[in-house]
Amino acid sequence: MIPVAFEYVAPTSVADALGALAAAGDDGKVIAGGQSLLPVLRMRLNAPETVIDLGRIESLRGIRDGGDHLVIGAMTPHAEVLASDLVREHAAVLHEAVATVADPQIRHRGTLGGAVVHADPAGDLGAPLLALDATMVIVGPGGERTVPATEFYHDIFATAVGDGELLTEVRIPKHTGWGAAYEKFTRAAQQWAIIGVAATVRTQGGQIVEAKVGLTNMGSTPVRARAAEADLVGRHADDCGQACGRAAEGTNPPSDLNGDADYRRHLAGVLTARAVRAAMAG
Repeated sequence: MIPVAFEYVAPTSVADALGALAAAGDDGKVIAGGQSLLPVLRMRLNAPETVIDLGRIESLRGIRDGGDHLVIGAMTPHAEVLASDLVREHAAVLHEAVATVADPQIRHRGTLGGAVVHADPAGDLGAPLLALDATMVIVGPGGERTVPATEFYHDIFATAVGDGELLTEVRIPKHTGWGAAYEKFTRAAQQWAIIGVAATVRTQGGQIVEAKVGLTNMGSTPVRARAAEADLVGRHADDCGQACGRAAEGTNPPSDLNGDADYRRHLAGVLTARAVRAAMAG
């Protein structure tokens, strides 16, 4: 299908983009990589009067070392995140997760910020950003504010980014030397995750001293597996099964054609064990 006609605006600065958003009001829509929005427009599930393209704002692209953290611009393509030595060294679980996002074509067009703000609970980036204790930087008419990943996701397709605001960057505390793994279960390659688990662990002498586990598609937002994280501390790889089995505690997974809620709870435990053991082995 062909989208409904709209005005197209391509600002070259964040200030201009905010101005365009303010002018468009409720009838404006922001486009980043377009991998989620364009199909929606083509199917006429959304018909904005104005589309504001962030692709020409160079200040929103790139990855840099911020000292004790990494800074990733919202318009940085997945492929650039995947190729980054900084991400591989200091935020390895994000590198692991990005490698599973769709296919190379999507990874070259899709952006980190676009995927984060789209907030599909089956998307692969929310769980690792939660596990890395990331912070989202949001800019709007009232200036800049920061929101921790744990408070960023409100519901399916809903985040802390309000009307007239933009996500500009993601800040990730360095997890240098941490083991990392992302386990993703799908019906077929390159599909959305039925379940995904992002695990990053810090070990000493083969024993876990700190564990962080994020879950994909175990509710209307990505979530942390807090009970499993706490139970994993002090355990070795051959003694983590029971702790990993607690990954689904407190979650509310959906039931659909890919599996019911109980099936997803079972998968969460199985994949968490795989992810934690792979992280410890890596």
